[in-house]
Amino acid sequence: GLKLGLEFFMAQGPAGVRKVSDKGLPIFLDLKFHDIPNTVRRAAANCAATGAAMFNVHAAGGRAMLEAAIQGADQGSAGSRPLVIAVTVLTSLDRGAVTELGLGSDPAEIVVRWALLARESGLDGVVASAREASMIRRACGPDFLIVTPGIRPSWTVAGDQKRVMTPADALTAGADILVVGRPITGAGSPAAAAARILEELAESPRGS
Repeated sequence: GLKLGLEFFMAQGPAGVRKVSDKGLPIFLDLKFHDIPNTVRRAAANCAATGAAMFNVHAAGGRAMLEAAIQGADQGSAGSRPLVIAVTVLTSLDRGAVTELGLGSDPAEIVVRWALLARESGLDGVVASAREASMIRRACGPDFLIVTPGIRPSWTVAGDQKRVMTPADALTAGADILVVGRPITGAGSPAAAAARILEELAESPRGS
């Protein structure tokens, strides 16, 4: 599938999402809503109407907002609603950053607590670093979706991501969906980079 984020959405809008969705690939609409429940409910309904297969909201918005996102997704869907997942701690944040924000000193503890909140609120899964995937799986069970950004093959640089993991290690840790951005989009040949990642995944224990 394809992830369409803020850069794409601000340039192309909902019409652009529909146009890409019409090509038949599942779309992950990565807009990370974080607002009052009523606003998020309406935004979620609009997301569902684009045909996106999945979109996300910030777990930090709280239970009422998370529940409103599910309500909106149901209201805006022509058929089955899109998957709704909650962003936990951004993979660009490390221990020092979460301490500075007053959230505590351990990103993993926050991630698991917010993942449990998302599950209790009826969401389908979370966005989290692959470093926390095994802990989320133990806490939230086998059917809870774990989407992992911050995926960096060993032959690429981390960039502004702090809590990263290779594709094969992320699968082994329990990730369900890997979000791979700049290692592909920033490569000289995006197609070759994607093929190389797929080859490495096929050779991993879970990939095979």
